[in-house]
Formats: sequence, structure tokens, C-alpha cells
Amino acid sequence: MKRLIIDCDPGNGIPGANTDDGLALALALAAPSLNVELVTTVTGNTPSAVGVRVVKDLFRRLGCTVPVVQGALQALREDPAPWRARLDGVLDDSLNALWHGVREPELTAADGYDAAGAMGQLICDHPGEFTLVAIGPLTNVALALQRYPQMADAVAEIVIMGGVFALDDYIKDTNFGLDPEAAHQVLHSGATITLVPMDATTQTLMTHQDLQRLTASDHPLSQFVRDTLRPWIDYSIRTRHLPGCWIHDALVVAWLLNQRVADGVDYYVDIELRPGATRGKSWRYRPPLRLDVGIPPDTGALVHVMQSVNNPLLLALIEQALNDFTG
Repeated sequence: MKRLIIDCDPGNGIPGANTDDGLALALALAAPSLNVELVTTVTGNTPSAVGVRVVKDLFRRLGCTVPVVQGALQALREDPAPWRARLDGVLDDSLNALWHGVREPELTAADGYDAAGAMGQLICDHPGEFTLVAIGPLTNVALALQRYPQMADAVAEIVIMGGVFALDDYIKDTNFGLDPEAAHQVLHSGATITLVPMDATTQTLMTHQDLQRLTASDHPLSQFVRDTLRPWIDYSIRTRHLPGCWIHDALVVAWLLNQRVADGVDYYVDIELRPGATRGKSWRYRPPLRLDVGIPPDTGALVHVMQSVNNPLLLALIEQALNDFTG
């Protein structure tokens, strides 16, 4: 059984907030080959305190006692104001109505407020045993690596959802863009890293028909997924003109279950830190470069990057896990 720490920024039940973190967490909890032992929240898609509410609300439904520790309130250096204005912006009435009848997670306290310390200590106390699933901005992970430099060697692997390389509608993504310095530190930490960028995750898709089939079970975990993803799929159809919604973070957990769900290639990867329009942009290359003027050898960090996705297998993995789960 693979031991997991999940660092996330879930928004399930919050009007206008993405729900893929909650789906990823549900898949990890349901899969018999994965054991979630710590959940930490970071400010990203939602503020870290909101993420705690989402996770604790789910755990109350399940009777789950896994600790939930709140983490960073803002990025290492990036100004949070423009991001919060974009991510927490008030929905218009028609979009807000999509969440009518969806129960928001209750106000609740975290089991601790030092996510970096909790993840760093747990990993370093059990070298080689924990996989860190990082599906929000990498602020908590960077802070943990600063305090526990040995964590880079002690962690079995860090699997990251973040970065975007060649999508026409994106210069940067939220996870790396919201905290570029953290992303840079983690990529260059020397840890074994698998990166799942938006280039791969936008090949995923879940429709309403898929959601109904995947959550046919009457278990509280399936109910959580069904109730919180239904409005997000409607929101995605209206605002992104898709036939369903992308399920970015679920791909990360599914890959841990079955690596046939996505193919990957080793790349040198880095992120732009300078001010300007490309700050927070990720880029990649494989040597030898045809033109290398002004580019030092071994620029970037060598990581495994997901490329192509088997979406039917992804949905099948989620369906099997949710419908077989008995708690």
C-alpha cells in the first residue's frame, strides 16, 4: 500500500470554486492500494482555511480521522491581491444559482496550522515511505523543504499538478503562477518529481453522464462527489464551452493507481521568475538543443512530465474505486 500526503486547495461546495481537488481526494480515499495519512491545505483555488472546511466536511461524512493541517495563507513573494480578485470574484446571479441546494462545508478548525512542519516531519521520520501529492500551489512544499532540507531525499516521490507548456489559451497556470518562487524551489530541490501539467490534464473530461455512472453507489463518498461536481460541470459547460469539465487533479491520483492512464517523458523544466507577462510561465526542453546560445548546460530541473492521457481508463479507475468503496 502506497502511503500518501495530499497537499491541496479544494473548493467542493463553494460557488465558483474548482472541484478537482475534492475528486482527487475522494479517489485516493476510495482506492484500496492508497493510504492517505495526512492532508494539508494551501491557499490557491481557495484560501487555505476554506480548504480545511471542505476536507473536514468530507471527513465528517465518512467518519475519517486523518489529520487535516492548514498551511500557507499566501505565496512566498507573489502579490496575492490580483489572484484573489480573480479566483474569489463574485459570480453573477445566473452562475451562482448553479450551486442552489448544494450544502456549503461548515466552519471548522484545522487539526493544526503548520502544514510545512507536519509534512516535513512525517516524511523525514519515514524516509522512502511517503509519496507527496501536491495539487495546489507549492508554497507549503517549498516551506517544508526550506526547514527540512533532507526531505528531498526522504520523500519517495513528489507528484505535482502544475505548469502549462503549449496550450494556446494559457501563458501560465494557477498552481505555478500563484507562487512561482515556490514552484522553482521544489522543481530544483533534487527530489524525484513527476509533473502533471495542464497540457495533459486538459485531455481529461467528465460529463454529467459520466458523473452519474461513476457515483451510482449510495455511499456518502459518492454522494459528496455527485453533489459537488454537478454544479461545477454546469459552470464549466457555460463558461468554458466544454461538454463537461476537466478533472486535473484526479489524473495525478489515478496515475499512482495505474501508470497506463498517462504516458510521460523526462524533460528539463523551469519557471520564469522575472517580472512581466511571462512571470510564472513554465518551460521545458530535451537536450541537445538545436540553438543553445546563452543557455548554460543543464538549465532547468530534470523531471518526468506527463503528456498523453487515456481518459476512458481514467474514468474507469474512478468508477471502480467509488463504486467498490465501503468505507
